[in-house]
This record gives sequence, structure tokens and C-alpha cells, in this order.
Amino acid sequence: MLHIYIDADACPVKDETYRVAKRYGLSVTVVANQWMNMPNDPTVRLEVVDDGFDAADDWIVAHVGKGDIVISEDIPLAARCLAKGARVITGRGSLFDADSIGSALASRELMQYLRGAGDVRGGPKPMQASDRNAYLQALDKLIHAVKKHG
Repeated sequence: MLHIYIDADACPVKDETYRVAKRYGLSVTVVANQWMNMPNDPTVRLEVVDDGFDAADDWIVAHVGKGDIVISEDIPLAARCLAKGARVITGRGSLFDADSIGSALASRELMQYLRGAGDVRGGPKPMQASDRNAYLQALDKLIHAVKKHG
């Protein structure tokens, strides 16, 4: 059965994900290193992990399966989940797949180097309504694809 996992660290689209999952009758597990407010819904659960480095990522990788969907901006986590046959989507609706994960990892390494050298500052732009709409459309399309092809 298709399951959605949310890497809750800074995930801006949790509420949108709950609504889509409810529409499709899917279960959602939110993985975080601290308690957070959750909807009163038996299909949505919170898994609180310890504060250890990558504890949430490790928990998700240990539980995710083929055809599951992971919501995350974390590129190394995405690579680990893809290796287990899961699908990965960002909060802005971008998909990581076998064709894109290599270049995403390389870009991440380059950006870390440039930030460390002081050549690049700041992070991603703030979420806009258009980003949320793109995410909702991409998630809906991804759920259909997983249900159709596994």
C-alpha cells in the first residue's frame, strides 16, 4: 500500500500533503526530531526521533518501501530513498529520479563549497502560492503514476 513520508525538517507543505493524502485514502508519517502539532486524523501520524545527526533521514530510509512517496528537500536522503525504490518530491514540486539525482548531488556539493568559500550567501527563495500549486499538481500526478505503475 502506497505510503507518504514527510521529512518534517522545514517542510512547508505538510498541510497540503495531508489534504491530498486524505483525498486518496493514503496514510502519512511525519518524521521529526521534536513534537509538532498534528491533525486529528488516524491516517496521519508523527514519528519523533532523537536529535542525532540524520536520525530522521535514517528512520525514513529504514521504513520506506518501493513505490512509497517521500516529501523532502534533502538530496542525500532522496538518493537513499530512490535506491530503495521510493519516489521523492520536493515541497516545490520537483521530482528526484534516477536521471536527476546525480547532478543534484553534484550541485549540492558545489554549492556547499561556494558557501564555505563565502562566494554564495542565502538560501532558497520564500515559498509562493505558485510554488504550492506546482507542488499540489506534481504530487497528484505522482500519486497517479505510482498507483498505475507501482
